[in-house]
Amino acid sequence: MIIEFISAIVIFSTLWGLLPRNEWWVRCFDFPRLQILAVGVLVWVALIYAIYQNEMLQNDSFQSFNFKNPPLHDVLLLILLTGSILYQSWMILPYTLFWRKQVIQAESPDPMNMISLLVSNVLTPNNNYQALIDHVRHYQPDVLVTLETDSRWERALSVIEVDYPYVVRVPLDNMYGIHLYSRLPLVNPEVKFLFSREIPSIHTQVRLRSGKLLRLYCLHPKPPTPNEAWDSTLRDAELLAVGDHVAHQRQSCIVAGDLNDVAWSRTTRLFQRISGLLDPRVGRQFMNTFHVNYLLLRWSLDHVFHTSDFSLVNMKLLESIGSDHFPVYTVLHHDPKVQLIHRAPIASQEDTLRAMAKINAGIVQARAEMPGYQSDEMIAER
Repeated sequence: MIIEFISAIVIFSTLWGLLPRNEWWVRCFDFPRLQILAVGVLVWVALIYAIYQNEMLQNDSFQSFNFKNPPLHDVLLLILLTGSILYQSWMILPYTLFWRKQVIQAESPDPMNMISLLVSNVLTPNNNYQALIDHVRHYQPDVLVTLETDSRWERALSVIEVDYPYVVRVPLDNMYGIHLYSRLPLVNPEVKFLFSREIPSIHTQVRLRSGKLLRLYCLHPKPPTPNEAWDSTLRDAELLAVGDHVAHQRQSCIVAGDLNDVAWSRTTRLFQRISGLLDPRVGRQFMNTFHVNYLLLRWSLDHVFHTSDFSLVNMKLLESIGSDHFPVYTVLHHDPKVQLIHRAPIASQEDTLRAMAKINAGIVQARAEMPGYQSDEMIAER
């Protein structure tokens, strides 16, 4: 009975997550796919063993044991459970070593064309400022993106501004503050509130040491949770609007931040196809950044995506700074020649229509929630 009950939970979680709904109580099943898969495999083995035991009891001998006449409900349960395991495996398999790398490893990278980024959701109430400062001083990233930073964090991080003269500050007390610190020159940095007056994002160009200009988007949309947003409409719209904007740029681009969505969700995959951006985790590792305190309940919320003219030098999780997210350190190398090797995701006509529908749904919801809301020119110009 326990095995059947847990099997039913795995099957339900898989099927429920397939529903084309945006409510948090549907979209939440996008996140724990690895956990659902692990439980599914365990109960699959237990179910096979239970059927075996039942056959042994009925036939009284191993010689007469066979699976020719198991109970129908066991057969149906086994088929549905197997289907759930296969589906969950298909969704997360790209983020393992068993998949082809989406981004090649850089060979003999030129320091003049390299950019290193450290992305850290600090958790506003956390006061372990020194841990992040130590990471910055040790790894010396070219760009530091901090999320959930308020005025206290801004004051604490002011000590690094000697080495990071280019700064964009948006301190907020609502868990959506964002700061950008850069050693490299920032060109025309802007703070945008795409679908909410409470949720800022930073859009800027960055000049590499070689003089090459690239476009950087730093994002932190709201997650679909009961205490944040009832559904994923605005989050999805923001990701896809940025993806659409990237697709129309004739420029190298990087998108970084806490996207409050997992790498393997349908929305993130659609974002990749719409934007054409690559994910350096594909073919390498999960990079599960959240939740620091729960080893068995972790998934990838913090991301770095980039255009196909970059190769990967390094990408890794850093030690905890007391936040609920691990910081992510990434080093990329700009090299136009690698575009001939990479296979950038391509959007179909159906993908484009679906993305535009989600962006328009976000505009409608933003207008309903914020009287007088006007679409940002980045969205309107599409």
